[in-house]
Amino acid sequence: MQVDQQPGESFEAMLRRFGRTIIKSGILGEAKRKRHYLSKGEASRAKVKASERKKRRKAAREAQRAAANR
Repeated sequence: MQVDQQPGESFEAMLRRFGRTIIKSGILGEAKRKRHYLSKGEASRAKVKASERKKRRKAAREAQRAAANR
């Protein structure tokens, strides 16, 4: 990824623009995901665990809303 300095642009502004470009392109997220290798089984278990956690949080929010409406 390359960002050219625009006329009158400071180095800090160019660096911020570069950072935004990297984030928008998805390169940073991909690098973070690939930082540690996960086998297919580990990835599957992590996905199931995240799904269960999401279900518990949703149930807790709904219970809290129901209690507030009483």
